[in-house]
Amino acid sequence: MPKMKTRRSAAKRFKKTGTGKLRHRRARLVHMKAEKKPGTRLRRLAGTKDVAPGDRKRVRRMLNG
Repeated sequence: MPKMKTRRSAAKRFKKTGTGKLRHRRARLVHMKAEKKPGTRLRRLAGTKDVAPGDRKRVRRMLNG
């Protein structure tokens, strides 16, 4: 049986933590920097966030476990 291949697009967008949680970057941050939005909004969107429970199974499958 051939090896399972990781979806490269998913590998660039999602990271697995040491405890097995899946994290992703928040959306729309790049566009807000270009539009000069308030710093409070930029700080709120900075960093990573856990993947939603309904998407975890699909993301984990794309990352091969």
